[in-house]
Amino acid sequence: MNETPNRSPEAFLREAAQEGRGRLKVFLGAAPGVGKTFEMLSEGRERLKAGVDVVIGVVETHGRRETEALLEGHEVIARRAIGHQGHSLGEMDIDAILARHPQLALVDELAHTNAPGSRHPKRYQDVMELLEAGIDVYSTINIQHIESLNDVVASFTRVRVRETVPDSILEIAEIEVVDIPPDELIERLKDGKVYVPVEASRALSHFFSKSNLTALRELALRRAAQAVDAQMLDYVRAHALAGSFAAGERIVVAISEQVSAPELVRAAKRLADALKAPWTAVHIETRRNEQYGEEERQRLADTLALASRLGAVTATIPAASVVEGLLSFAREARATQIVIGKSARSRWFELRHGSVVDELVREIGNIAAVHVLPGERTAGEPRTRSKRPSVWGKPTDYALSAVMVVAMTTIGKLLLEVIDLSNVSLLFLIPVMFAAASFGMRAGLFTAFVSSLAYNFFFLPPTGTLTVNNPENVISILVLLGVAFVTSQFAAGVRAQADLAQSSARQNAALAGFSRQLTASAGPDELRHAICAEIARLFDARTVLLVPSLDGPLLVAAYPPEDRLEEIERAAARWAIENDQPAGRGSSTLTASDWLFHPLKSRRGVLAVLGLAREDAGEPIRSDQIPLLMSVLDQASIAFDRMDLEEEMLEAGHIRERDRLRSALLSSVSHDLRTPLTAIISATHALRSGYSPELVDTLDAEAGRLNRFISNLLDMARVEAGALPLKVEATDLFDAVASAVQDTRQSLAGREIKVDIAPNIPLVRVDPTLLHHCLINLLDNAGRYGDPGTPVRVRGVRLPDAILLSVIDQGPGIPHGNELRVFDTFTRLEGSDRSKLGTGLGLAIVKAFAEAMGLSVQASNSLDPPGACFTIHIPEDHIIKDLAEDMP
Repeated sequence: MNETPNRSPEAFLREAAQEGRGRLKVFLGAAPGVGKTFEMLSEGRERLKAGVDVVIGVVETHGRRETEALLEGHEVIARRAIGHQGHSLGEMDIDAILARHPQLALVDELAHTNAPGSRHPKRYQDVMELLEAGIDVYSTINIQHIESLNDVVASFTRVRVRETVPDSILEIAEIEVVDIPPDELIERLKDGKVYVPVEASRALSHFFSKSNLTALRELALRRAAQAVDAQMLDYVRAHALAGSFAAGERIVVAISEQVSAPELVRAAKRLADALKAPWTAVHIETRRNEQYGEEERQRLADTLALASRLGAVTATIPAASVVEGLLSFAREARATQIVIGKSARSRWFELRHGSVVDELVREIGNIAAVHVLPGERTAGEPRTRSKRPSVWGKPTDYALSAVMVVAMTTIGKLLLEVIDLSNVSLLFLIPVMFAAASFGMRAGLFTAFVSSLAYNFFFLPPTGTLTVNNPENVISILVLLGVAFVTSQFAAGVRAQADLAQSSARQNAALAGFSRQLTASAGPDELRHAICAEIARLFDARTVLLVPSLDGPLLVAAYPPEDRLEEIERAAARWAIENDQPAGRGSSTLTASDWLFHPLKSRRGVLAVLGLAREDAGEPIRSDQIPLLMSVLDQASIAFDRMDLEEEMLEAGHIRERDRLRSALLSSVSHDLRTPLTAIISATHALRSGYSPELVDTLDAEAGRLNRFISNLLDMARVEAGALPLKVEATDLFDAVASAVQDTRQSLAGREIKVDIAPNIPLVRVDPTLLHHCLINLLDNAGRYGDPGTPVRVRGVRLPDAILLSVIDQGPGIPHGNELRVFDTFTRLEGSDRSKLGTGLGLAIVKAFAEAMGLSVQASNSLDPPGACFTIHIPEDHIIKDLAEDMP
C-alpha cells in the first residue's frame, strides 16, 4: 500500500471545472431558528471589514431584531417586484447583482421557490448563475430541504417539505454546520425568537419535539461529514496523494463464487449501516474465473445483484491475483475497512497455493482494519467446474515436442566433433523452453524428460545405454527439468495477464462503443432504439424496451422490431417496474416467461425496463455476461435520465416563455385596447353635443388603430399555428411600396416619405399580401419611433445577387447587441426608440412573414442621418430576370 497512486482524471476535471467560478458556502442547520442567517450575516460583516466587496442579494430576517441589526452597513440590492394573482411579490434581482458584480453575495434560503415569471423556478438556480459569473455566494439551508433526505425527515417528523435542493449543490459547496443543542433551540422557540407565540406552541407539539430535533441534528452533522469526505477524496485523487485519509469510513467487501458470499455481503451491509458509511462490493477477476462452472458464475452474479440491491456500488476488477487486485482497488477507493471471507481450505492446499487472507494481512499496510469472516461450503454440495480442455494438452503438442527433440539430437551428433559435450546439452534447452512456453508445464516436463533420455542415451558415456557414469551429468538432466518448470510458470503468468488485459479491453471497448451510440442519439425515440440495437448486438439476443404508463408497461422500442408481448411477459415487466428488481427467465420471479426484464433506474425511480430473450429459447444471458450487462444498463439509465431532464428543462423553458408571452400580451392588450377605446368613447360623447369633422377623423383613426392591432394578433396566431397560406406571384416593388405608404398615411401624417427605388429594378417572386403586411408594419414602426417631423426613407438597391429593400427612420436607433432581439415576440427594448408603447408584435410579424416567403430581414443602425434601418433581403432565386419565362 506504499505505491504512489495515479491522479484521477475525473477528480482533476471536476477541480478544473471550478476554476473561474465563484465559491459557494452553505450554512447548514438542523431546523429553523438555529441561527443560520445570523451566522451568514456575521461572517459577511467580517468579510466586509476585511475589504471584500459584499452585497446582500436577499435576506429573510423574520422580524428578529438581532438579525435585522446585522443588516446595517451592508449594501442591500433592491428586490424585483413580480405580479402574481393580483399581488406584488418581491424576489431577488439577479440581473441587478450581475450588473453590480460584487465579490460576495449573501443569498438567504437556498431552497426557496421563486414566483412565477422569474428567470429560474428555484433560488438555487439563481445562485448557480451567480457562481458561473464568478461571484462568491453565502447561503443557508435546513437539512430537511436536501433532496436525498426528504423522505427520511418526513418519516419521523410527519412533515414533508416541497422545496428541495439537489444533493449535487452540497457536493460543490463549503459547508458550515450551524448547531445548537435541542434544549436551547426549544427555549428560543418558547421565548418567541423563532415563531410568533401561537405558531410556536403548535411547533413545540409537532416538528420541534426534542426527539425530532435530536434526529435532525444528527442528520445534519452526518450529511456535512459526508460532503466534506467526498470533497477531500476528490482533492487527494486529483493531486495523487497517497494514504487512506480516514476522515470518514469507507468499506470494501471482496466477494467470490463461494456459497458463503451472500452472507459476507449482508455482514458488510450491517457494518456499513452501523458506521453510516458508503460501501463497495468488488470481485477480483483472475484466470481462475475461466474454471468456474455455470452454477458458480450464476452464484457470483446473484451475489453482485444482492449487493447492488442492498445499496452497494459494485465493481469487477481484472488482476493477476486476488490480493494484487484487491489492494489496488482499496488504494484507489481510499478504503478504511476491508471485509473478506476465509474459505474452508485444507492445510495441504494452503501450503501449496498460499492463503489470500494471510497475504492480504501481510501486505495491507496502513488500511485501518481487515474483517475476516469464516466461510464454509454447504454440506454435500458438489463443486462444479466448466468443461475445459484436458490439462494434459493435445497429442499433437507432445508429437511436435518429440520431433524437436529428435531434430536437436541430430544436430548435436553433427556438431559433436566441433563442440564440447557439455555444450551439447544446451541444444536441448530449445525444445524444452518452446514446449513449456507454448503448450504448458506438462508438455514442457515431457519434453525435458525425453531430452534428458536422448542426451543420456546418445551423448553420455557409455553411449547406447541409460546409465550415467559421471554424476556431474545428472545436473544437466535436472537443469532441463527445472527450465521446463520455470519457463512454463512464467509463460502461464504472462498468458493469464494477456487474457485479462484482452478481456478488459473487450469490455471497455464494448462500453465505449455503447456510450458513443447513446451520446449520438438526437432524441428519445432514437435513444430507445439505440439502446435496444446495441444491447442486442453485444449479447446476441432479442431486446425490447418498455416504459411505465397508466395502462401498464408500454412497448416503445425493440430489436428486431416487435409489436406485441404475451401477457406473462407484460406481467414480468410490470413486476420489474413495481419492485425495482429483475423478473422473468433467469430470475427468481415469473420464470415461466421467455424474457428476462431488468429495470433501468435512477434516483427518480424506474425509468424503463429492458427485456432480453434468445431465438433458441435458451437462457437470455450467460451468468458471466451479467457484470457487463449491469454496466451497460447503468449507462443506459444515465442516458435515459439525461434525456428526460433535457425534455423537462425544454418544457420548463416553453412554460416560462408562454408565461412571458401571456404577461406581455395582457400588458399590450390592456394598453393598446384601452387607449383607442378611451378616445372613441370621448369622441362619441362629444358628438352628442354636435357634429365635428375632427371628431369623425379621431373615430376613424382610432378604429383603424384597433383594426391593425387585432390584425396583428390574428396574423401572429396564424404564424404560430403554421397556417400561413402562400400565393406567390410576380410583384413590382415600387407598386408594393406605394400601396403600403397609402395605407399608412394616417400613422405617417406630418412626415415626408422619401421613396428611392430605381425604375428599372426587376420584379420579384413573392406573396404580395404578405409583403404588403411587412411594409405596413415597418412603415408604422418608423412613423411611431422616428423623431417628430423627421422623414421616413424607403430605399431599394439592386446587388449582383440580391435586392435590398430598406425602411429607415431618424431617431435614437437600436442599442448595440439587440439587433436580433428586436424581432422577438412582444419585445420592446428599453433605452431606445423601440421602448415606445406598442404590442411588440409588428417586427415579429415582419420576420415571420419574410421567412415564410423565403426572404430574410435585418435590423441595423443608420449613421447619416442616425436612426434605425430595417432591411428585407430578397435573394437571387426570387428575382425575375425574364418575365415571359416566369409566366405560366
